[in-house]
Amino acid sequence: MGTRFVMMGLFVENLTAMVAFYRDALGVEIDWDGEGPYAEFKHAGIGFGMYERSKLPELLGQVPGYPKGLNGSFMLSINVGSKENVDESFKRITRQGATKVYEPRDEPWKMRSSMIADPEGNLIEIGSDMWN
Repeated sequence: MGTRFVMMGLFVENLTAMVAFYRDALGVEIDWDGEGPYAEFKHAGIGFGMYERSKLPELLGQVPGYPKGLNGSFMLSINVGSKENVDESFKRITRQGATKVYEPRDEPWKMRSSMIADPEGNLIEIGSDMWN
């Protein structure tokens, strides 16, 4: 068996605001009491959590750097099913605080996609199923 990723984590500036965005705008379930530097979402498949950046130097034993503005070093991608759902989801999520990166469009690889950024600039693709 090869390597299998089991957790993805975001190191965030404002844990409370980021949890609220992912819970309320994206609909990712979480039971978090608002305490501590870590929050883990209920997510099928790969785990997904957030950790406060202010606590990271103590954990790592050194001070890391962070991107400013739009973070082009990685992307999260959510599948919303049909092509029509991409447009609806894009509108709903941007009304709830996401930054528009690009509007919904049909891609040459046979899916519809759009791109937003969360409140801290992390890229999130909103995509459809592939079509024939």
